[in-house]
Amino acid sequence: MASGTHGTFGRIGIWSGALHRSRVDDAGKEAIAEAVAELEELRYGTVWLGGSPSPDDAAALVDATRTVTVATGILSIWEHSAEEVTARIAALDASARGRFVLGLGVSHGALAPQYAKPYSAMVAYLDALDAAAPPVDRGRRVLAALGPKMLKLATDRALGAHPYLVTTEHTAEAREALGPGALLAPELSVVLDTDLDRARTTARNMLAMYLQLPNYTSNLLRLGFTEHDFEDGGSDRLLDALFALGDTERVRARAREYFDAGADHIALQVLTAEEGGAGLPRAEWRELAEAFADELR
Repeated sequence: MASGTHGTFGRIGIWSGALHRSRVDDAGKEAIAEAVAELEELRYGTVWLGGSPSPDDAAALVDATRTVTVATGILSIWEHSAEEVTARIAALDASARGRFVLGLGVSHGALAPQYAKPYSAMVAYLDALDAAAPPVDRGRRVLAALGPKMLKLATDRALGAHPYLVTTEHTAEAREALGPGALLAPELSVVLDTDLDRARTTARNMLAMYLQLPNYTSNLLRLGFTEHDFEDGGSDRLLDALFALGDTERVRARAREYFDAGADHIALQVLTAEEGGAGLPRAEWRELAEAFADELR
């Protein structure tokens, strides 16, 4: 990976779907601001705003921070027009705009009624970003690419790819498809729990929803899993391939597997049984920051 890209993203980031200011009350907004400020202090390279964020939610995180990169992971092209997105990015001041990365995805048919011809729709969306004034250039955008066509597009029309819910085998295939110069920044879900049965239960509570979405299951079938692996929230084999379950040393070992497979940056999503995987697990973020101290910038 080019040094400029490394400097932008760092090696380790945090992915969270609980950082949407528009979805919470005033107390929730304050909690988000404090959490993001701490992530910056902990020296994580990138904060990934998950859960189909809006441009305003992303801009709020940029405004609330000073140095950390903020990326959408992933903004749905069906929910927000290219014109809306470019206008909101243009409204950021110049220094803040340089810390923002637009992660784009085609979402899923079950979640987007207008879902049709996703590849063509993404191409058209990227064309609109290029034609905007000012444009959102390819060096400030990444794609949620799983299959070969979208990975090729991520190489040709973006900085690289931000795949979600993928194995190390997929990471190796994605690196080969992207080539050596493109960014590869997979998400990796983490359950910090040394009770393996309990950790798997937490993971299954999150995974069950995603196993209803064909884009993910089709990708997993391509990787050698079977329909049997999708039953009851996921087989042990599937969970062990998709998650980092255990203590921080186990998380570090799993992260190393993704780096060895070709990842440049890893976006850690922490799941907790207490908060259903959807809260602000600040204690766990601190624990991981200590464990990855040598990887944080």
